[in-house]
Amino acid sequence: MNRDELRQATEAIWRGNVHRQGVDNLLDRLKGSDYYMAPCSTQHHLSCEGGLATHTINVYEELVSLLPDTGIPEESITIAAMGHDLCKIGFYKPSFRNKKNERTGAWEKAPWYDIEDQLPLGHGEKSVIFLQQYMTLTFEEMMAIRWHMGGFTPGMDYTLQQAWSKAAQLCPLVPLLHAADLLATHITEAEEVTERVE
Repeated sequence: MNRDELRQATEAIWRGNVHRQGVDNLLDRLKGSDYYMAPCSTQHHLSCEGGLATHTINVYEELVSLLPDTGIPEESITIAAMGHDLCKIGFYKPSFRNKKNERTGAWEKAPWYDIEDQLPLGHGEKSVIFLQQYMTLTFEEMMAIRWHMGGFTPGMDYTLQQAWSKAAQLCPLVPLLHAADLLATHITEAEEVTERVE
């Protein structure tokens, strides 16, 4: 999808499922940021222009497919999935690096993204804080977004493992969002072409 299509799809999901005060202001903030241009990572999944918005939609679709008859409100599903990686807004800076051309053996300048974290608060925590500037989150939504990386949470040690387990016991949305993120990253996006969005 190109930027306009990503924006339209994103806004349709938010507006179709979330009826809280602040949604319009949040969508205006996304439109005024690099959200629809940013990659999802520097070199792993969807490390291309538009990757962040594409990944977010993929996670939402995976989460919806995991959740028939769970009793979790559609609004919470949408907020958790669509809000889980908002911490990556303003996080990547387009750059270049040298890359060896496998065919010719020559070194060439290739597009790259550098990390420029201007608000080092923690991955999940930063997304929760970002969203709470626009709307009030439920306990379950905060827990799911905070812990969406599961065992891949930076700095994960025994204490954090215990905290993740407790969060997963308290809120089924925690392990479900984590599973949807893994499925999107390693299954859906492994099959997608990661070309730059026009």
